[in-house]
Amino acid sequence: MRTKVFYIIMAVFCLSIMAAQTFPDAKESDPNTMGWMQGFPPPADKTLSAADGSFFVFPALRYSVTHMREFMPTREVRAAKEKYFTFKTRIDDAIDSVTFMPTGESTPMTWAESLEKNYTDGIIVVHKGKIVYEKYAGSLKPDGLHAAMSVSKSFTGTLGAILIAEGVIDETKLVGEYVPELKQSAFGDATVRQVLDMTTSIQYSEDYNDPNAEVWKFTAAGNPFRPADYNGPRNYYEYLATVQKIPGQEHGEKFGYRTINTDVMGWIISRVTGKSITELLSEKIWVPMGAKYDGYYQLDPSGIAFAGGGFNLNLRDMAAFGEMLRNGGKVGRKQIIPAAAVQDIANGGDKAVFARGDHPELVGWSYRSMWWNTGNADGAYCARGVHGQTIYIDPAAQMVIVRFGSHPMAANKYNDPWSLPAYQAVADYLMKK
Repeated sequence: MRTKVFYIIMAVFCLSIMAAQTFPDAKESDPNTMGWMQGFPPPADKTLSAADGSFFVFPALRYSVTHMREFMPTREVRAAKEKYFTFKTRIDDAIDSVTFMPTGESTPMTWAESLEKNYTDGIIVVHKGKIVYEKYAGSLKPDGLHAAMSVSKSFTGTLGAILIAEGVIDETKLVGEYVPELKQSAFGDATVRQVLDMTTSIQYSEDYNDPNAEVWKFTAAGNPFRPADYNGPRNYYEYLATVQKIPGQEHGEKFGYRTINTDVMGWIISRVTGKSITELLSEKIWVPMGAKYDGYYQLDPSGIAFAGGGFNLNLRDMAAFGEMLRNGGKVGRKQIIPAAAVQDIANGGDKAVFARGDHPELVGWSYRSMWWNTGNADGAYCARGVHGQTIYIDPAAQMVIVRFGSHPMAANKYNDPWSLPAYQAVADYLMKK
């Protein structure tokens, strides 16, 4: 009974997030103004907790996204100790005045206005390797870390692409060959490539409005604050082994955005390399790239990193990662990520398979190695996370945009009308310079 109550409470929290008309705006919900977790001890009405879920209900989440390790167990992703990636800066204040037409609207908006509209916590625009725009808001500071949410998927996908390019993983092999514990699950007869591109046939709903959706069972498996009477899967891996196929649907038929694909990929990566995601990301990307700040991942009760959404990192380090990809995986003359892996990501996936999937609003898009490809004339591709997290790479404009946000509505569809056209407007502006 208590476990059922737990699920209902979590569902109520998410339903409260859907009540968009009651949201205070970016200024009113500023976490510094709200006073979360201030004082010794903080007042009861300003105290947030992971145990009861209050830390992730808007507007409290605007504080929590920059303080996740105060609420959850974590493990570091070690950064470089020397030879940091450094940007030259040439700030262009005129970007604030760049205008665009939001999708579905008839009144233009400026870039500066869009940042408040989308509850932006921090944003950087890089053009031809130089930072031309950088702003921070909310509780994020230049040296701070922020939850990347599902942008984490693209880091996991990049690690997978690296290992495939290096010949360590064969993308045509079945998941069950790498992880025998998954042979009897839906993933057992899926290929690694189908997992990376999220074309697996799995009975799994991520409808956060449905208290009976499978996402809540996955969440409970990874929750370190489970009710005492909980008797389900004890960690992410145990849950993954229970997932079954959709009757009558084979792998590879259509795209279906499901977080657990990323956690399966994380398991494959760790099984093959003998290293955790945190260790491998440090070894393959964070240290050789020259990241300045240690990042961290949230962990489940068994110490398994949440590959699908648990990475927390610094905004400039994220900009460095995006810029490295724009340059074909290089930092200067040093090849960090195999060029073939970067090109494969940039080329995008199967548009027809994507079109049959669960994002009909993204016309012409595709998905490859856990990166979204816009299919636009600039060849732009991106990493996307709930509440406004973004790495947006526009090769034609020689531009990278990275953003952290804390929008009250989780899904990207609540950001996209004021984000995607804004990115294109800035790209067009920079290409004229």
